[in-house]
Amino acid sequence: MSVSVHTEHRGSVLLITLNRPKANAIDCATSFEIYEALAKFEQNPSLQVAIITGAGQRFFSAGWDLKGAAAGEAVDAHHGPGGFAGLTELFSLTKPVIAAVNGMAVGGGFELVLACDLIVAADHAQFFLPEAQIGIAPDSGGVFRLPKRLPRAIAMEMLLTGKRLSAEEALRWGLVNAVVAPDELIATALALAERVAASAPLAQQGIMELVSAGESLSVQQAFELQRSGSLPAYKRMLQSQDAEEGSNAFAEGRPPIWKGC
Repeated sequence: MSVSVHTEHRGSVLLITLNRPKANAIDCATSFEIYEALAKFEQNPSLQVAIITGAGQRFFSAGWDLKGAAAGEAVDAHHGPGGFAGLTELFSLTKPVIAAVNGMAVGGGFELVLACDLIVAADHAQFFLPEAQIGIAPDSGGVFRLPKRLPRAIAMEMLLTGKRLSAEEALRWGLVNAVVAPDELIATALALAERVAASAPLAQQGIMELVSAGESLSVQQAFELQRSGSLPAYKRMLQSQDAEEGSNAFAEGRPPIWKGC
């Protein structure tokens, strides 16, 4: 087991914990380790949802490891096939990832959060992108994802000034799904993951594919793509036994039994 990245199976949920004291900062090696954990998660049919969190209660992640930079790791160093933090450019993932933000999500740490599908935050968590104040841009997805998740004026203020967003503000703006006490964070994230995992796995994969494919398209273009037959997860869902099982279970007044086929 890696010292920096711990993984634990909780039923159909994979819990990934960054453990790099004091700030859970991420270097290239850590990015590769997170990517490897997510790649195995993607390929394991018994796992449906992943949760990413940080050890401790002060930092979810401080982002790019400046000690690594001081040791010679370039600002544009190769972080592997998943990009920075193993997820920010992992566009092929078909299963949902939840961020359980246990403290400050700074710079690349916040960009890792933004790459997740659902977010649960401890009530003392903060989110901010200080890159402009140190002469660089938040280019591991922050500049692309934040204006899509927040009103543009709020996002631009955060990008250009390093403004900090509290957990309650993030909830108010719809950036996070829930804000809870620190000792309730993992239990809340696991409960959310279990609710997600109760849905049909192929339906989840089809939804993930459709959302990803349609984000940059007009509604008309998205429908055309959906009907084109070129989306494998969506096509697999339509032709699955689970699609038939869902209708039958509803008609018979019983819980569905998903087989993932």
